[in-house]
Amino acid sequence: MTEMVHGTIPVAAGDPVLPRWWRTIDKWTMSCILILFGIGLLLGFAASPPLAARNNLAPFYYVSKQFSFGMVAIAVMLAFSMMSPVMVRRLAVVGFVLAFVALVLLPVIGTDHGKGAVRWHSIGGFSFQPSEFLKPGFVVVAAWFMAASQELGGPPGRSYSLALTIVIVAFLAMQPDFGQACLVLFAWGVMYFVAGAPLALLMGLAGAAIGAGAVAYDQSEHFARRIDGFLSPDVDPRTQLGYASNAIREGGFFGTGVGEGTVKLSLPDAHTDFIIAVAAEEYGLILVLIIIALYVMVVVRSLARLMRERDPFIRFAGTGLACVFGVQAMINMGVAVRLLPAKGMTLPFVSYGGSSVIASGIAVGMLLAFTRTRPQGELGDILMRKGR
Repeated sequence: MTEMVHGTIPVAAGDPVLPRWWRTIDKWTMSCILILFGIGLLLGFAASPPLAARNNLAPFYYVSKQFSFGMVAIAVMLAFSMMSPVMVRRLAVVGFVLAFVALVLLPVIGTDHGKGAVRWHSIGGFSFQPSEFLKPGFVVVAAWFMAASQELGGPPGRSYSLALTIVIVAFLAMQPDFGQACLVLFAWGVMYFVAGAPLALLMGLAGAAIGAGAVAYDQSEHFARRIDGFLSPDVDPRTQLGYASNAIREGGFFGTGVGEGTVKLSLPDAHTDFIIAVAAEEYGLILVLIIIALYVMVVVRSLARLMRERDPFIRFAGTGLACVFGVQAMINMGVAVRLLPAKGMTLPFVSYGGSSVIASGIAVGMLLAFTRTRPQGELGDILMRKGR
């Protein structure tokens, strides 16, 4: 407990791996992630039985699957968190290439699962969403390019990262998956800003993104329908947004009670995209505020630790991962309360979904690896060594 309050304790480089990992890891962030996963299982017990009944499955079929996915995600998270930044970067590059190939092949062999957007590959009885696994790999690869551009005689890494971003966004827009495309653009913009990009350039790119959105609205019926539904002053109570909005109002401050909610009976995505509506209806605003506080804790603590990091690659990659994690949660909850148009985006570690929770485990594992205490990277230590 002393370490959690006062910070991690540096250890000598010769210490065994596990003690060194335990002393240098951000235990508060790791604890928040485990609590979020526990809340997701709790909400799964409420949200998934109606769906299981409609599909003639055991009542807690989806909960047991989510538990299995979660165990894999936690194992992957812990494994990545023990790695060095160099090893994380190497694995991220390999994972990014594989995920990018899978993304490119979606128009050829992908499936839409009846949702109107080709975002999944189905292999046997399993399916996965390449964009979920692409995000953490993209962040690390883009950060590597940007860090390399700051070295003397280094390549034009910022230009390479921008070109890569444009290609990925184009393939995501073809699905169409504008939510993930926006996340990729946001991640690149945050890292580029941290790398010292002029604000005028970022504003120009934001204007270009708005222009691309206008074109997408004109050309994509799927995109236009969601935007029109968001801008409409009236919400059809028979739509997912209508059911979610009503559930949040009914929940009030303390909720209707465990198992007493009704939104799970009407929403087909109550266990995934709109899981926060189930939380708000049955447990009230209190649980929603707890969930928000956990996400804020992860992002703020990670950014605070990264501010002390002297390695530009670690700083860029960690910032990108932390911000994407927090913004994805914000988008999911913003859609449920109709602050944002529907995106089809999960709530990390809380929503049901194998791709979502395992990819989130990879991303947070990388983030934990980048935010581990590295005394040799502190500016004060560097100055002391130079003064000797």
